[in-house]
Amino acid sequence: MPLIDTLFDTLIEKKGSDLHLEEGQQPKIRVNGTLVSAASDILTSESMVKLLSQIAQPEDWKHFQSHGDLDYAYTYNGNARFRANYFRHFFGLGAVFRLIPSKILSIAELDLPDTVKNFAKWRSGLVLVTGPTGSGKSTTLAAIIDFINENFNSKIITIEEPVEFTHINKLSLITHREVGKDTVSFASGLRTATKSDVNIILVGEMRDRETIELALTASEMGILVFGTLHTNSAAKTIDRIIDAFGPNQKNQIRNILANNLKAIIAQQLLPSVDQSRRYAAYEILIRTSALGNIIQSGESIRLNNEIQMNRNQGMILMDDSLAELVKVNKVSKEAAYHKAINKSKFI
Repeated sequence: MPLIDTLFDTLIEKKGSDLHLEEGQQPKIRVNGTLVSAASDILTSESMVKLLSQIAQPEDWKHFQSHGDLDYAYTYNGNARFRANYFRHFFGLGAVFRLIPSKILSIAELDLPDTVKNFAKWRSGLVLVTGPTGSGKSTTLAAIIDFINENFNSKIITIEEPVEFTHINKLSLITHREVGKDTVSFASGLRTATKSDVNIILVGEMRDRETIELALTASEMGILVFGTLHTNSAAKTIDRIIDAFGPNQKNQIRNILANNLKAIIAQQLLPSVDQSRRYAAYEILIRTSALGNIIQSGESIRLNNEIQMNRNQGMILMDDSLAELVKVNKVSKEAAYHKAINKSKFI
């Protein structure tokens, strides 16, 4: 049995989200956002090599030894999966294992606003789920894809690094492609997907200009594209996309985004008051008749007013979502303060 299995057992037993291994440190797990020790022994170079090499495929381990980085998915005991990231650091080897829930939670189980069900009805455009690492973006997207799978007959392609949630075909036909194994890059996967008679493409990470441009192009072609970015508000998401391009392309990208952006969900996770779980706070922007003009004019600051004016359509600002969690005593004012955009509201 691989030595790492006992650490995975501890993570699952304590309902943690991540296992952190770094040479020179004790193994640690993240539980409800807080890092705690999972074992007392200090990890040595020898123990790290044993822990990491035993579960990696030979070709993956060879890649890590030559490149110093490795991303892959690991299935443990057939009922738990992890997103694994190996890396080198100043003091030696390191790795982080993110637990991928074995069950795809529904929109209702995640307490996502019902308005996201409307996303499934769209036939084209761009929908972005944003937030920091570990904020549940993949979980939210999995719930939306699962809802589409249960209710609509669509051809869906996911492009991920690595593949996290795997969907069983229901009404839809779903193809999972893993960057590094099934396709060279997100950009390469996107190019192929647009030629595959596809209705919906999920891009696991829009991390560079080329991938962003191809995702926008796909949305223009009549495909519904879901993607992720590491931003914490609708305004910053739009600015991040436009700023990825040079001055000679910005106007063109503004026009494409103005015509094709359908929705943005920015989300963050906060510990509950009793530290027993985490709650999600959301900022939600949904396309209105005014959105295109706001994007083309470059006045993304106007988005806040647009969201506030359309709360009856399911929109909400991040700070208002945080305030609602504080009001019902789900999270503390201090926790909300750390995640807030306008921190003065939580002093």
